Amino acid sequence: MESFSRGWSFLQQAWQMALKDKDLIKPSIYALIVGTIVSVIGAIPIIIVAFFIGDAGRIGQFILAVMGAFLVFLNFIVSYVFSGMTAYLIYEYLTQGNGRMSTAWSIVRRDFFDLVTLAAVSTGVNLLKNAANRNRNRRGGIAAGLISAAAGLLEVLWTEAAFLILPAMVIEDMNLSNAAKRVAQIVKNNLLLIGVSTVGVRAVTGLIGFVLGAGGAVLGFGIGYGIITILGTGALGLIVGIGLGILIFLTFTMVASVINTYTSTAYHTCLYLWARNVEVAQTAGQPIRVAAPAPLAAVLG
Repeated sequence: MESFSRGWSFLQQAWQMALKDKDLIKPSIYALIVGTIVSVIGAIPIIIVAFFIGDAGRIGQFILAVMGAFLVFLNFIVSYVFSGMTAYLIYEYLTQGNGRMSTAWSIVRRDFFDLVTLAAVSTGVNLLKNAANRNRNRRGGIAAGLISAAAGLLEVLWTEAAFLILPAMVIEDMNLSNAAKRVAQIVKNNLLLIGVSTVGVRAVTGLIGFVLGAGGAVLGFGIGYGIITILGTGALGLIVGIGLGILIFLTFTMVASVINTYTSTAYHTCLYLWARNVEVAQTAGQPIRVAAPAPLAAVLG
């Protein structure tokens, strides 16, 4: 319960930063828009190919799998580019009092290749998890279940690592290898603290996502059903009622997505900056306790 309370305090302070500097939240909104466009456009050729060669056996399945993996890869690139912008904007805000979109954009252009390599590894982890799940569903058994669980754990750990690797890339201009080594060292020295604080932030964002998703579904259904009741079950009533209901639900889920993306990126950026400062102080032999950035102080206690 205390972990959840700290996570809630962090969310409040992180969003206070966003309200003071609106640029901090812009990349999360752009990521949602661009990611949706990429997914829709990318799904079109996959659907077309599936229609024509869906019965082509393993060759057809292989082609569709490659196309699907490439779409996942593109979505990871979009996510990391805009999350990288958010991380650098927060860094600028905390160190200079103002985050500038122009600077953040130039930083992700500089580090684009590094972000692509991070996306490639994340795609590989995603494919490994999906393959393990398919193997479990197809074969069953204890061994397949254990492999699937291990792959799922790997994805969770890698997702957490990637959130910390991003700040190392954009703030310190590191490639994937060096950033991963730096993050591994930071996590090793602060494992318990990182684990406890992460649970609190994840719990809060997860609860908010659930509440908004469920609320959007209930509200969308209620309004949609009401419109159909008023206009009747003809074409007009069904189109307007169902269309508006879906629109309301999607709006709520998009808000939840933006909240989760920004909050998670803000948390990991603040965590990285604090851990880096602690590391520097320890190296210099400074006995003074290093203060965490304001939003992070709430979750570290």
